Amino acid sequence: MSQMISADLVDLDLSAHTKEEAARSLAERMVALGRVTDLDGFLADVAAREAQMPTGLDGGIGIPHCRSEHVTEPTLAFGRSAQGVDFGAPDGPADLIFLIAAPAGADDAHLTILSSLARHLMDEDFTAALRAAEDPASTAALIRGDTPPVEAPAPASQTEVPGGDVVGRSPQGVERDEPEEGGVPEGSAPEETPQRATAPEATASPGTAAEGTAAEGTAAPFRIVAVTSCPTGIAHTYMAAEALERAGSDDGIELAVETQGSAGFTRLDPAAIAAADGVIFAHDVPVRDKHRFAGKPTVDVGVKAAINRPAELIAEVRAKSERGEVTSAAKGSPVDETGEPGEGYGTKLRKWLMSGVSYMVPFVAAGGLLIALGFAIGGYEINKAPSVIEHFAWTDTTSWAALMFQIGGLAFGFLVPVLAGYIAYGMADRPGLVPGFVGGAIAVSVNAGFLGGLVAGLIAGAVVMAIQKLKVPAPLRGIMPVVAIPLVSSIVVGFLMFLVVGEPIAKLQSALTDWLSSLSGANAIILGVILGLMMCFDLGGPLNKVAYAFAVGGLANPNEGSLKVMAAVMAAGMVPPLAMALATTVRGKLFTKAERENGKAAWVLGASFITEGAIPFAAADPLRVIPAAMAGGAVTGALSMTFECTLRAPHGGIFVVPLIGNPLLYLIAILAGTAVSTALVVLLKGLRKTPQPADATAATQPKVAVAA
Repeated sequence: MSQMISADLVDLDLSAHTKEEAARSLAERMVALGRVTDLDGFLADVAAREAQMPTGLDGGIGIPHCRSEHVTEPTLAFGRSAQGVDFGAPDGPADLIFLIAAPAGADDAHLTILSSLARHLMDEDFTAALRAAEDPASTAALIRGDTPPVEAPAPASQTEVPGGDVVGRSPQGVERDEPEEGGVPEGSAPEETPQRATAPEATASPGTAAEGTAAEGTAAPFRIVAVTSCPTGIAHTYMAAEALERAGSDDGIELAVETQGSAGFTRLDPAAIAAADGVIFAHDVPVRDKHRFAGKPTVDVGVKAAINRPAELIAEVRAKSERGEVTSAAKGSPVDETGEPGEGYGTKLRKWLMSGVSYMVPFVAAGGLLIALGFAIGGYEINKAPSVIEHFAWTDTTSWAALMFQIGGLAFGFLVPVLAGYIAYGMADRPGLVPGFVGGAIAVSVNAGFLGGLVAGLIAGAVVMAIQKLKVPAPLRGIMPVVAIPLVSSIVVGFLMFLVVGEPIAKLQSALTDWLSSLSGANAIILGVILGLMMCFDLGGPLNKVAYAFAVGGLANPNEGSLKVMAAVMAAGMVPPLAMALATTVRGKLFTKAERENGKAAWVLGASFITEGAIPFAAADPLRVIPAAMAGGAVTGALSMTFECTLRAPHGGIFVVPLIGNPLLYLIAILAGTAVSTALVVLLKGLRKTPQPADATAATQPKVAVAA
């Protein structure tokens, strides 16, 4: 903590009227110390985090925070406002405002220290001492833990608020949580407060719930296990844990908390979970491994509910336990467990499809490259070679070419089943695999191709999800995952794919293949532009993968048109990282030191057709980098189509140039697009009022980037 806050990062007379003004005022102090390299970029990250959920807490606390690429080291700034600033807390404005800035790749130790601060904020003596502090140096020392807080005197007037908390009015006129006389809230153990505040990792230690059992001869206490998590995993996660622990201690309950924060998490001991009488989920991001808690009375709320009303949550889970209410034993899908709260079906659909594509890509790379190498060594007639089982000569290159081609063909044959199987897996977890693979295999057998695989995967996932919602007798639950679900779902999916949707999709696939074969002239160029824009818009994201999957799907039944599409897609995907690498070379002063280092790696990534190599640049400056990348990708896609370049390999970048039709013109198309993107990004960055620092020394000086 000693490196995170100093007197220069403390403002005891914060004169901001809005949360945006407060964040900017405190962030400017970070910029002045070189802790933040781009003020506007950092504030945009703070605002994005604030948009997910307000960061105001009961008791007059505002804790805006984020992880950002523009932060050089973990930093904490503190401001005290006389008039109060509204951060969305139910009890009114905040007079104690903490701005926490964590680097995007902050290490666990730093994040653990930040979580310790979050726990301190639940200590009323600590917040009272901050309100009484008289100078920045002593305030910074108090926050660092160099000096302990003194017990605050009882407030002049107090009122009761819902939940039984005692509230006093601060000198600024905003209601604040204040301690009872003696500085310790009624029913709490004063000697426990410092240890709780300084040992956040203790909440997740295995076996916590099993410790402190009731004395021999007395009834066992009620046991609760809890999980807390928030989008950033820095502050609210640990504050919720602290609030629940305090409330549990006050109520004589054994309560163990698993904090799923940015510093990682230690899973609760399975024995503690098994012994628990109830579960509390206080989270704003999906709980990891949620299935561990199935079959227990559960209260599921947002993380701020645990901070503001922990006693109510404990009472609620107790009531559910008395009524015998338990959660379903069904496990959430991989998409559900990694998604964001409140996602719509459109977002989930995209993730389901991406799940299938991500598992398919390794088969594409291995199978496609082996096929391409077979063609390169043995010529295009290698597809007519006899099976290597029947004929293989160790010294004959044609035999080796046939071996590569036939292995690649078998690997490529898995594309559609793997795509369908893992789309269903993304929707319904493991029970979706069997009907998904079966549906994908049927799509291949009826010539429904890539589109058939997409539909089969979605059907399989939907069927399994429907079956999982059925209420079945307890004795039959054990056979559901291994017998009933695979059997019933495979029958339903097989029926639909063979007799209902398979033939129409096969006709559509055939029409698409014929259309690609007929592409020429202006139509081909327009398609090249569109594919180039898609490949460069999100740099490896959903649109990029859609364009790539479209190209790969055409390789299953290659023709002149589909080979042109594959060539255009790979060429356009190489442009963004190559352009960023070239830009950092020719105009290094426009980029930070970190970006110049990333530029060196981008040469190799771009040459290897790894579009994601441009992501660090786009994340730091999306309004300039992404349009420039899209312009270059469109040029390259159009030129590749114009030059009628073809490609049988689905991956490989410049390393498969010998497998490309019209290779010289293909390289010219890539160079042209790279030049366009480089020129645009240099021009756009050069138009800014304040350029990026030229060296590491300059990078530590205050810098404000002008938003586009």
